[in-house]
Amino acid sequence: MPRVSPRRVLLTADTVGGVWRYALELAGGLAARGTETVLAVLGPPPSDAQRAEARSIARLIETGLPLDWTAENEQALARAAGELSALALRIGAELVQLHAPAFAALARWPVPVVSVAHSCLGTWWRMVRGGDLPDDFPWRVAATARGLRASDAVIAPTHAFAAALRATYGDDVAITVIHNGRHAPPETRVTRKLAVLTAGRLWDDGKNIATLDRVANRLHAPIHAAGPMKGPNGAAVEFQNLHWLGELDEATLQARYAEMTVFAAPALYEPFGLAVLEAAQSGMALVLSDIPTFRELWDGPALFVTPRADDEWLRSLGRLIDDPEIAARHGALARERARSYTVEAMVAGTEAVYRAVLPRNPLASVA
Repeated sequence: MPRVSPRRVLLTADTVGGVWRYALELAGGLAARGTETVLAVLGPPPSDAQRAEARSIARLIETGLPLDWTAENEQALARAAGELSALALRIGAELVQLHAPAFAALARWPVPVVSVAHSCLGTWWRMVRGGDLPDDFPWRVAATARGLRASDAVIAPTHAFAAALRATYGDDVAITVIHNGRHAPPETRVTRKLAVLTAGRLWDDGKNIATLDRVANRLHAPIHAAGPMKGPNGAAVEFQNLHWLGELDEATLQARYAEMTVFAAPALYEPFGLAVLEAAQSGMALVLSDIPTFRELWDGPALFVTPRADDEWLRSLGRLIDDPEIAARHGALARERARSYTVEAMVAGTEAVYRAVLPRNPLASVA
């Protein structure tokens, strides 16, 4: 009997960053191929707009469970894993896709488990801070290490991040690389403002938004920032020179992408960078930190800058602001590259992983 795709998947997600958009794109793509998705949200609840959009695509369950990086202790994380396992059994899922591998080793799962490593504390600390882990990190990192090995399959969004995972957790971790995908908005013809935009979790030190804040008062064009300035883990940031746009809904953020000239991402740590893809789809010129992830995805269209080199950022941003024709050419190259990161390819790759781990008779896994 040939292997088939699952009829129902329990997909975990959070609303904190790009994982939410990834989950909705994947759920919509799976639905088009006949797989029902039950979307279990951990961490902060979705907004009304997020809730409405999710319910148009999948069955939504707001669990109230902690994220792997906000749980108080390993016991709380294990309880959350146990509840997710029970939920999988209760809804008749034939496969579970976790958005954090740490849960995989902390419960007995009734069906195969695929873990997608969107990010993790171990690699984040290694790339952003370095040195000894703080007291609250070792047990979380150990849980991720066990979860990577307990999963029936592990997916990473880039080869660069897969390499970082192996460097942190061991070369024996088997990882399938599937680039994230995003549906592109309709192309619009607008006169772009001579302005720079950045977007994402502004409070996350790994995004290195402080570099843009330092150069903003030296650039002869405004630098705008969209996204939350406070995180669910208590992290917070304040800016002196950036123009904060607030936390924008998808339609408003897409409009900002379409009307500004340059997108800047000075990240020290970035497993994929969905905001960069969204900006590229809208034809923005890209100025990115010179890190392996961005080189893998955007070498050619983007200008690359040493992450904390303020003068280099000032020169590169100024070059594109001063010459709209050069910016337009880079934006066109970015848009063309972005066309290769499709939802269809992401869904097809994910389905192939599902089929590889499912038993030949899927119902046998829940019997």
